[in-house]
Amino acid sequence: MDPDKIIIEPILTEKTNALREKNKYVFKVNQKANKIQVMKAVREMFSVKPVSCNIMNVKRKPRNVRSRSGYRIGHTSAWKKAIVTLHPGEKIEIFEST
Repeated sequence: MDPDKIIIEPILTEKTNALREKNKYVFKVNQKANKIQVMKAVREMFSVKPVSCNIMNVKRKPRNVRSRSGYRIGHTSAWKKAIVTLHPGEKIEIFEST
């Protein structure tokens, strides 16, 4: 699988900013990707050496939408999250410039 198709987008929140200080970066990844593929994609895209990778499936959440015809019950999409740990001293420069 192509690295561009494995890593969909980075997740930038206050919690992930705190993790970046510990050399951990969080990405939204393809549902079919595994730990080895994610680590290889990070290595190729950002030229860094990942130490480990933790992956979790984020379940969908219920949502109610209010419209003219009343309430419609729906849900958000399920997705997969990866937390990649780098060697001490290494950083991904794209994240540090923001």
